[in-house]
Amino acid sequence: MTNFYSSDADLQQELQQSIAESLQAIAAELGQPIDETEANQIYEDAVGLINHVAYEPITLARLAGTLLVYQSQKLDPEELKWLKAQLAECPDDEAIEELIESMHRTDSL
Repeated sequence: MTNFYSSDADLQQELQQSIAESLQAIAAELGQPIDETEANQIYEDAVGLINHVAYEPITLARLAGTLLVYQSQKLDPEELKWLKAQLAECPDDEAIEELIESMHRTDSL
């Protein structure tokens, strides 16, 4: 679980760089390139949204990717507000993963 990364500045920096580079690659594939500053801001936003729980690096990466999609699709600000409220209520990274997964699921009736 992370907070392990918080104690080691080098690992934290490596994680941030890796996630930011991935965000830039994904954004380019979506046809909406972002620069390093934007990628780092998305990373910081993701950290800020889940720093109340211990989390795995993959959870942080998935949340950052979700935020990138929200940004690139220019979704209603109310949807982002809802997501932030839901994340604040998550007691652990498993609940965060379930929330992210539920957002990507398509329900068939």
